[in-house]
Amino acid sequence: MGAFASTPAGTGQHRSAITLDELLQLQARARTLQMPSARRALRQRRGGHQSHLKGRGMSLAEVRPYQPGDDVRRIDWRVTARRQAPHTRVYEEERERPVLVLCDLGPTLFYASEGSYKQVRVAELASLLAWVAHGSGDQAGGIIFGGDKTAIVRPSRRRRSVMQLLSALATNQRQQPAADFGAGTGDLDAALTEARRIAHTGSRLFIISDFLGVSQDTRALLAGLATHNQVTAVMVIDPLDEHLPDQGRYAVSGPSGTLWFDGNDRALQRAWREQAHARQAALRHLFQQTGVNGLTLATGEDPVSLMHGLTSAGGRLL
Repeated sequence: MGAFASTPAGTGQHRSAITLDELLQLQARARTLQMPSARRALRQRRGGHQSHLKGRGMSLAEVRPYQPGDDVRRIDWRVTARRQAPHTRVYEEERERPVLVLCDLGPTLFYASEGSYKQVRVAELASLLAWVAHGSGDQAGGIIFGGDKTAIVRPSRRRRSVMQLLSALATNQRQQPAADFGAGTGDLDAALTEARRIAHTGSRLFIISDFLGVSQDTRALLAGLATHNQVTAVMVIDPLDEHLPDQGRYAVSGPSGTLWFDGNDRALQRAWREQAHARQAALRHLFQQTGVNGLTLATGEDPVSLMHGLTSAGGRLL
């Protein structure tokens, strides 16, 4: 869908873009999500997540048959002798978890009918996630796509990585509607492909998008990522995605230029709602099939409210 021409590029809580300074200021809001006890514990540990993966550590998880690639130093010789087949010890690993945020800044996110533009909500939520990850001692990074170029920040514990991510978010936002709304087609799949290349096993991935770029290849890419990582998809929505204004005439910017629609057209209203519901159902089915947790963030919603459901009592990303 195009950008509604009547939507203003406001300031404050009604913004069409967000600055680097404003993204930096979100660090203070991220800190409110983190308890003092968690920060004290951070200084005393190397990594605070008990991994769902198996690896080296102090807590024995299981003894299983040896598999090619296992560390021979972990072979349990007593079990091997008893069962007459090589067996290896597997441990639960304490690790610093890489957090990778995929941020869609494509042309279809350059609009809102209330609150701030979708691209602003993407940047705000991504920044909060990066700040919380960094504050918890995790590795933070991201992929910004949908703009003129793709920016890749590999996960790292350094504050510099967060700064690079925020700078790319501020730089790649659109300042005006794109002439070609189809230009971003395929960017989501390209970002997912890149994420599969750079994400370490056991990473925490967030995909923030309107998911209008879903294709036949998206399912396999999501399933591949979710096999070895924890993946959350956050769909940024606006009331106009589901319901058109019920009266008046409105100008819409689209691939064919400026179009007009009549809010009094009941057939158009019904077709719009049916299409919106069908698309939402298809996305829910896609996320369920691929093992991805699906959430929504509205343009009129404060991203901090969503963060409360993504952080533990100790202020770590769940």
